Amino acid sequence: MAATETPKSARINLRLQHNAKKLLERAASFEGKTVSNFVLSCAIAQAKKTIHDHEEMELDTQGSQAFLEALSKPVDFNDNLLKALQEHSEHAQSK
Repeated sequence: MAATETPKSARINLRLQHNAKKLLERAASFEGKTVSNFVLSCAIAQAKKTIHDHEEMELDTQGSQAFLEALSKPVDFNDNLLKALQEHSEHAQSK
């Protein structure tokens, strides 16, 4: 193990059908990887894509302009917003 690597301690166990295991073994062999490394690299790539799809937003020019205009307008502190802010301050902790 290289000096900068940390030991692996987390595990994920999978139960799968025999034909699924054979498929993974075949695909891993084409890439010269172990099944574990193949599954891990594919899972990490998909996890990054899923996170990006849920956390990132791309706007076209019209959408960007509408977003910036909405940010520049003053906030209307109506009763519902004030109640939500009060509830948040009662339950949230500052770090």
